[in-house]
Amino acid sequence: MSAASVITGQVVSFTDTGVTHHERGAVAVGGDGRILWVGEATTVPQAYAKAPVLDHGQKLVLPGFIDPHIHFPQNRMLAAAAKDLLDWLSRYTFPEESRYGDRGHADAAADVFLSRLFSHGTTSALAFCSVHKVCAESLFEAAARRNMALVTGKTMMDRNAIPAVQDDPESAARDTEDLHHRFHGKGRLRHAVSPRFAITSTEAQLKLAGEVLQSLDGALMQTHLSESAGEIAFVKTLFPKAKDYTDVYDHFRLLGPTSLFAHGIHLSAREAQRLAESGSTVVHCPTSNTFLGSGLMPMTFLRERRVGLGLATDIGGGTSYSLLATMAETYKVQMLQGLKLSAVELFRMATRENAGRLHLQNDIGSLEAGKYADIVVLDPEATAVLSARHMLSASLEDVLFALMMLGDDRAVSATYVAGKKVHG
Repeated sequence: MSAASVITGQVVSFTDTGVTHHERGAVAVGGDGRILWVGEATTVPQAYAKAPVLDHGQKLVLPGFIDPHIHFPQNRMLAAAAKDLLDWLSRYTFPEESRYGDRGHADAAADVFLSRLFSHGTTSALAFCSVHKVCAESLFEAAARRNMALVTGKTMMDRNAIPAVQDDPESAARDTEDLHHRFHGKGRLRHAVSPRFAITSTEAQLKLAGEVLQSLDGALMQTHLSESAGEIAFVKTLFPKAKDYTDVYDHFRLLGPTSLFAHGIHLSAREAQRLAESGSTVVHCPTSNTFLGSGLMPMTFLRERRVGLGLATDIGGGTSYSLLATMAETYKVQMLQGLKLSAVELFRMATRENAGRLHLQNDIGSLEAGKYADIVVLDPEATAVLSARHMLSASLEDVLFALMMLGDDRAVSATYVAGKKVHG
């Protein structure tokens, strides 16, 4: 099969234990958007020798970033000041999400949202929509037009919110099943059952959510867990018989290998053990946690208990679309708690490991033959500050660390989805 194109630059990808680095590397991409070959540019196979070359010089060609927790309807409400999470939800989030019952608004917003992801080097995401079915339809269809690996679903929420963003258990379950059958597995799309969190779902809704999750082949599940002290106290009043917050979800069969719980920053040892036993993932959202004053993720505590971890922006509680900024904030939060993470570790989390959390590791997350050519090209000299710092870098770790700490969307020189340039 002939290559549609060859992308060249410093090709960097992350393995389970380390990193591969071709200083003058090349990625051959087939017409179907999948990678045909990766290696040194001087050894490109003859079969691809006449393919068009997209040369990025000494810039870094990496797997595209993957964001496993982000809110599509919150795409314009970053930096909305509030006293805490619950205040932020009631004052800003619910009114903003109420607009997404209008299909025209959702369609226009979906195009902006995905373009913004691409401009920050993010090529795949697990996204919350609003409670409205049309919101999920808009995002699914916008992603399909771009041949993007996207996971989303209709938010389920039947209490403790304004009427415009509430549904009911039965219609939410029907809509969730319909979205799964229409979109899951179509091209690169995947579906997630999406109860917002225990505060906004009655026992009846959580029960149906668990039943629907068990019945839908391949569905993921996304929700929130243990984000703030006020939230945890509220959950305790709503579910007084539960052992703890995690037990609420466990009772309704929402834990498991395809379940992702955003935040998880105030978990007990019992909760961590149960999450690990079930194969569930906790998704760390550092810029959101610090912005809303929710707390600091105890990563060492969860690692020691073998809880699976993801890394995400959590737009719009999070304050940046950039997974570079997210990695930087993770580094700082963990340094405050005595854990020093390397840049390679954090880049691996944002690419290869996040792909695994979404069960997409066979298609994305690293630059390997057979996987989709979802690629971000980073310029380590994109700004005057980065350029000056780059002169001091003596290793790949140094270069990645500087990009992580000092980079933003200006460092994203180009983004490719399935081999097609979508930014830059």
